[in-house]
Amino acid sequence: MLATLPLLEQVPFPAITRGTLDTLQVNLGYRCNQQCLHCHVNAGPQRKEVMDDATVDAVLAYLALGRVRTLDLTGGAPELHSRFRELVGAARAHGLRVIDRCNLTVLEETGQESTAEFLAAQRVEITASLPCYLEQNVDAQRGNGVFEKSIRGLQRLNELGYGHDADKPLNLVYNPQGPSLPPPQQGLEADYRAHLLGHFGIVFTGLYTLANMPIKRFGSTLLSRGQFNEYMALLQAAHQADNLGQVMCRNLVSVDWRGVLYDCDFNQMLDLPLARPDGVARPLTIAELAQHELAGHPIVVRGHCYGCTAGQGSSCGGALA
Repeated sequence: MLATLPLLEQVPFPAITRGTLDTLQVNLGYRCNQQCLHCHVNAGPQRKEVMDDATVDAVLAYLALGRVRTLDLTGGAPELHSRFRELVGAARAHGLRVIDRCNLTVLEETGQESTAEFLAAQRVEITASLPCYLEQNVDAQRGNGVFEKSIRGLQRLNELGYGHDADKPLNLVYNPQGPSLPPPQQGLEADYRAHLLGHFGIVFTGLYTLANMPIKRFGSTLLSRGQFNEYMALLQAAHQADNLGQVMCRNLVSVDWRGVLYDCDFNQMLDLPLARPDGVARPLTIAELAQHELAGHPIVVRGHCYGCTAGQGSSCGGALA
């Protein structure tokens, strides 16, 4: 699945440097109850990579220092980790904003029956995957029955105040079906609102449009279909230099299940660790992060970074422009 990396290394990208660290994005492991075609993590039910207790403890220790304002929990399905609730509770106790990147269907998994209520009680911000508002498109990308489960999950979250209450944000995530850029976020959000409210009575806070990254499962699909070079050319042609100042890697650090640090979740999937400020020839870990100042240091870039700067731009918080 790393077949795309040599190709991405051949594509130059503008040099950028880190700003002030604001967000700790923690990938608790690649195990997921779904296996989506566009998944840049290559997550699925058979993945065994899970963050161990020592690494979770290192994350908790760093959060206690008060050096970030946001804990962003992702996976796989982060809720499947045995210490997910502990991390959420500790971060909220420290006054941090907590984001759960939820696939919605996990809320119906065995053992997750009270997860929605827990998230609501902790006022956790939910960023939920819903790559289209049409059933056939969602199921084609994510598996049969996923749309129906997702709708039930959204309705349950609405009942708990999500999408209604200011302190319970519910943001949806759109991904294109194939090798194309997302449409304008504002117009698509209006379409989502009209369809979901009219057909299912669902409300939400906002829509994030994300470009598909040419890595892992999606990258391999592009290669197998002979579309990789064409998609890369599309991303490069749509590059907007103004987006460079707002890309997520400037104020975010991604932590993998082993505790290794990366400039973003995409670099994590390509095994491109963050550049150590001290120049030591081994990856920096979460246990060491407190000893280093990252602001002003270069960000590791490759060709896939055009996925974040093309068109309106794309980040964990949706369009940049």
